[in-house]
Amino acid sequence: MLRRSVRRLAVLGVPLTFAFAAASKVPEPKIPFDPPTYVCYRAAAPVLVDGNLDEDVWTKAAWSENFLDIEGGGRPKPRFKTMVKMLWDDDYLYVGAYLEEPDVWATLTKRDSIIYMDNDFELFIDPDGDTHDYYELEMNALNTVWDLFLVKPYRDGGPAIHAWDIQGLKTAVKVSGTLNNPADKDKGWFVEIALPWEVLKEAAWPKASPKAGDQWRLNFSRVEYRVNVAAGAVVKAADAAGKPLPEDNWVWAPTGLINIHYPEMWGYVQFSAKTAGKGRDAFVDKPEEAAKWALRKIYYAEWACRADKGAFSPDLKTLGLKDKDLKIKGYAFPPTVQVTDSLFEGVYKGQAGDIWRIREDGRVWKDQ
Repeated sequence: MLRRSVRRLAVLGVPLTFAFAAASKVPEPKIPFDPPTYVCYRAAAPVLVDGNLDEDVWTKAAWSENFLDIEGGGRPKPRFKTMVKMLWDDDYLYVGAYLEEPDVWATLTKRDSIIYMDNDFELFIDPDGDTHDYYELEMNALNTVWDLFLVKPYRDGGPAIHAWDIQGLKTAVKVSGTLNNPADKDKGWFVEIALPWEVLKEAAWPKASPKAGDQWRLNFSRVEYRVNVAAGAVVKAADAAGKPLPEDNWVWAPTGLINIHYPEMWGYVQFSAKTAGKGRDAFVDKPEEAAKWALRKIYYAEWACRADKGAFSPDLKTLGLKDKDLKIKGYAFPPTVQVTDSLFEGVYKGQAGDIWRIREDGRVWKDQ
């Protein structure tokens, strides 16, 4: 699976330069662009991070939709339920999660172990939505964490900075059942996380914690292995050759392929000034997101063109893009593309004066 092979190369220290993307097409998601949304309200009281999501402060926060297969709704429904909820205050972003699980197990106890080798819960945060400089946190049912910083997605050369830690991070796990005991059936496990704005704002633009109405890009993932019981322990199910069966990948926002590192497909979290349980805000669709997606279509097409024909192209029709794929209300059609032997830049100008750009390494940004 792409997710496992690419991430394993990075973990083993294999250099991931931008030539990685140039070696092949950048696979385009096989589902429509329709990320989920969530309005995150302020916590009504201080949040004690102890894994207990039955406290009053959490009961006012809405659960997300149930997770889907990472490839989208056309794939089989996940065998077990997974949901998240969020809150925020002046100091932290809070995340709570429920993972239904009849056999809760975990083996890894050292921080920054390759946590997805166990069943795990993962979160990803791209504060400014440019698909670069984003955070990843993974944890298992033993509350062992792996936190890392991605300069770029692996498809664009990475790298992942594994020595980076979220200073001030708080995490907790509560198991509804008994951990690592196959003699009974469990209900699942709860995750509670507090992520300090003091760290998260470093990848935001401007470098500040969010204001009411701001939207950040997030995703949540769950790695789930099929298991058997052997010698009184829960073990990964294996094929006839003894190789563990591939994991399931269940997510909040499907990416349309087995690769979570497609930040453009992640969900939108909108921050509200209202306290959870005291009023509601509607999620606001921003037209600039459609313009950014049109530029992303150019990015996929340029890499396909280079793989097939050996060069980027400034011509949208040569790229195989149709007008209906790119026309966005409020933006001056068509977007323009400039190319060199090794670089390209797509530009979309809004009628209100905003200008959005994308370049060959996938970063998308607005002229300031």
